[in-house]
Parts: sequence; C-alpha cells; structure tokens
Amino acid sequence: MDGDVAVGVKRSSDELLSGSLYNSPNSSVTANGSDSKKLRVEDSMDSPPSRVIHIRKLPNEVSETEVIALGLPFGKVTNILMLKGKNQAFLELGTEEAAVTMVNYYTAVTPQVRNVPVFIQYSNHKELKTDSALNQRAQAVLQAVSAVQEGGSPNSDTAASESVLTPAPSPVLRIIIDNMFYPVTLDVLQQIFSKFGTVMKIITFTKNNQFQALLQFSDPVNAQQAKLSLDGQNIYNSCCTLRIDFSKLVNLNVKYNNDKSRDYTRPELPAGDGQPAVDPAVAAALNSDNTFSISTQSGKLDSYCSGGGFPFSLYLSQGRGAISPLSAAAAAAAAAGRVALSGHSGTTGVLLVSNLNEEMVTPQSLFTLFGVYGDAQRVKILYNKKDSALIQMADGNQAQLAMSHLNGQKMYGKIIRVTLSKHQTVQLPREGLDDQGLTKDFTNSPLHRFKKPGSKNFQNIFPPSATLHLSNIPTDVTEEDLRLLFSNSGGTVKAFKFFQDRKMALLQMATVEEAIQALIDLHNYDMGDGHRLRVSFSKSTI
Repeated sequence: MDGDVAVGVKRSSDELLSGSLYNSPNSSVTANGSDSKKLRVEDSMDSPPSRVIHIRKLPNEVSETEVIALGLPFGKVTNILMLKGKNQAFLELGTEEAAVTMVNYYTAVTPQVRNVPVFIQYSNHKELKTDSALNQRAQAVLQAVSAVQEGGSPNSDTAASESVLTPAPSPVLRIIIDNMFYPVTLDVLQQIFSKFGTVMKIITFTKNNQFQALLQFSDPVNAQQAKLSLDGQNIYNSCCTLRIDFSKLVNLNVKYNNDKSRDYTRPELPAGDGQPAVDPAVAAALNSDNTFSISTQSGKLDSYCSGGGFPFSLYLSQGRGAISPLSAAAAAAAAAGRVALSGHSGTTGVLLVSNLNEEMVTPQSLFTLFGVYGDAQRVKILYNKKDSALIQMADGNQAQLAMSHLNGQKMYGKIIRVTLSKHQTVQLPREGLDDQGLTKDFTNSPLHRFKKPGSKNFQNIFPPSATLHLSNIPTDVTEEDLRLLFSNSGGTVKAFKFFQDRKMALLQMATVEEAIQALIDLHNYDMGDGHRLRVSFSKSTI
C-alpha cells in the first residue's frame, strides 16, 4: 500500500552516480536507453524528497530555458545541470517544499517539453555541485532567469543571458490563442498568469478572427517571467496554444468589469451598457451549430467554428477527442500550477489521500468534500493506516480536479495530501467481512453533483474558499437562523448576504478551513419541509 506514496519518485542508474559527475565533464554516464525498462511509475523505488529534481527523456536540442520553465511555477530555481548527450537534466529548487510540490503536481499531470512527455523524479543528491566548463551556458541562462525572478538585472553579459533577458519593455502582455478549439475565459487567463505575479487588468477581444487578450501585471518583471514560462504552451491538451509578446501599451484603461474585461484594482466598475456579459463557455454550450461567440470590445459578436472535428459543447461526452465536462475546470485548476495538461487516457480515477485526522475522518466526510469536484463512487479508509484513504472518482478528470483543488488544504486541523493512486478501483470488503464501516459504496447516492448533463454545477466549480454559496433555503429561514447554524459547526461567521429571491445566500467564514468544515457538516442538512440545504464554495466575497 505504501507504494502509492512513492509514485513519481523513480530512480535510474544516473541517480546512483557519485558527486564526482558534477566535477568531471568526462565522467561516463549510463546511456539514456539503458533504464527505459524502469520508466513505469509502478516500479518506482521510494526515493526520499530532495530539492534536486532529475529529468529524463528530454527531446533533442532542448534549451536550458525550457528545462528551467518546468520548475519556475513552483518556486525559485537555484541551479541546473544539462546532460545534453543523455537527454537528461538536473534542476535544483530553492526549497525541498517547492520540489515536493513540483513532483506531486507532475505525478498527476504529465510534464511536456515541446509536446514530448518527460520523466521527473527526486534525485539522490541533496544539492548540485556544478563547476565544469560545460555547464557555463546553463549557468548564464539560470542567472538571467533568476534576475527576472528577483527583479534585478543579470551581471553576466554572455550571449546566453542576452538571448533570454533584455529589460522587460512593459508590464502589459499581448496574448493570442492559436488552435482555439475550446473557449478560453478571462478567469482561466487570470488563474494561469497570476502564478507569476499580481494581475491588475485583462481585456479580451477578437482581431483578425483570433481571440486575443491584453493582460497587465503590477511589474514588468512578472510579465517577463510569465512570457518566458508560458509562451508556446498549450492550455488544454493539444490545443489553445499561448502566443505571448510584450504590448506597446504600458497601461490598460478598463471601463467595465464583466466577462470580456476586468480591472482587479477597481471592483466598483459597472458591467457596462446594461447588457449581460456572455461567458464564452456558456455561449458555447448554448450554440447548437458548433460555433461559439466571444464579444469584442465594440460589442459585436464574432463567430468561430469549433473546427478539428471537436463536438463542441461543455456537456458532450468524450467522443472524437472532445474535452469532457470537467476537463475544462480541471485544466483551469491545473493551470494555477502549470499549464499543459496531458491527455487523461492513462489517468485512473482513484486518489490516495494521506495525513488525515484519523480520530475525526469518516467515509461520509470525505465523500462530501471530494464530491464538490466530482462524483465520488467509493471511499475506503485504510484498515492498517487510518490516516490514509482511497477515493474512487467517476473518471480521471474528476480525480485530477479534486487533487488540484484539495491537495494542501486543511481538514480537521491537518493539511491533507492528495495524489493519484496506482489502484484502478477501490475494492469492497468481501461478503460477511466487517471492516468497521471503513469502506462505503456511494455509487447510487442521490447527492452526486455531476450526474445530470447540463447541470449548472459544471459551471460553478471553484477552489475551497472562506465564502460559501448556500441554496435551496426555505422561505421562512432567516439570516439569524443560518448564522447560528453555521457558527455551531465550530467556526465564526464573518459576513452574510441573501440573494434577491432569498432562496440563495453567500456566507463567509473566518478561514478556508472553517468553510471546509461547515460544508462537510451542513451540505444536505435537513431544513424541514423537504428542503435540503446545498452548500458549495463561492468565488465571490461579501
């Protein structure tokens, strides 16, 4: 069972080399092909975490910048060693925590360089000693990228650093989306780019039959870092390629906050012209003729054909290469850590959740929390390791979505870890065998949120937040009733707001952990008269 924990931490013959490799450029290194038999994740040896990451199977002619870009979203990259002839590299991150986040992330989302899957694992080495002449170019590039990260300027004037770094001309990026077989919303862009710094403003529009955006960071350095990491990456599998340049503008003037433009520094701006903003994803689902529309700044609608034989609707099944309903949300969630989502064909729908509070956790509480991101079919708390559980989701996309949102969140006072399990299914106990209620089958539960095609729930998937969205509230229930109910779950209610019809409300707890607790306790709570309270996370604040 513990083999689960070692997913993605494989060792190869290269890993067992002594530190002398780094000092002697002529050291012999085992040929890249020799360990191909060891590439299957299930065969991994349990290598302890290290801030040095070993990357294998890199494509030929890969650049240092591309390798550094794999690590950038997770923290500062402090050293790099390229083994060009071997199609391998070593990357050293600033902290072990950053390295663990990186390996956990790429365990679920296959890392790709130039559309080629690469293999990532912890190295046996705790740090890189790189002083060989061969590594000078890599060091120059790293220095340039580090300068971008720290906001300084590189003190090396080698050609390598010049090619990577000229002072950022503007904090505004111009983004063009190529192969746009799937609508890209303003929120998805904000989620992807905010990994690199504070996003101040975004304007989206259509020009020359292409979806484009202008995005302003608070600092040109952040714009430079985002361009370095994201240019040429795909947002969704094999489509929606980002093409990024600096804009000639240095400041954006945003008049309206809606789904086409937003100024995050001025939440009080109107939505504009009294016209409801059309969310491109919603427009796509409503358009029956496989076209979708994105409103331009001038207000006129431009139609795009979905192209490529993609059946184009959020709610179609995964036929002919279409993206399944949750994949868009999974991609957006994953994008917060890293952009390219690999195909999900090899992804199982089973998650391993560890570091649970074994005194408090039940199959029901895990079902309720993970059910926010997909239909949990079975939950099994491990008999010999009660701080760990296996959760079988309906498919790999839902597992990916739940992992990217719940890994690192606090549940019952403990930070939980969520990774993909090597198991294909969760086994039920044999007939007549009592396992103390540790395994539960929820396949036929009426509480699944994503059973109904076209359900609004597909559009309302958000990360855990302190603000909860409540619905199905009976007409005679008051604000005071709800405040009391939610403070009884052990938290503090900071703010409350009814929607106009009083059937829905927003309720803000003091912390995200308290909101998670309240959702687990009170989703499906019986309010009387057949009203069951529905609770989900909101992206709004009160």
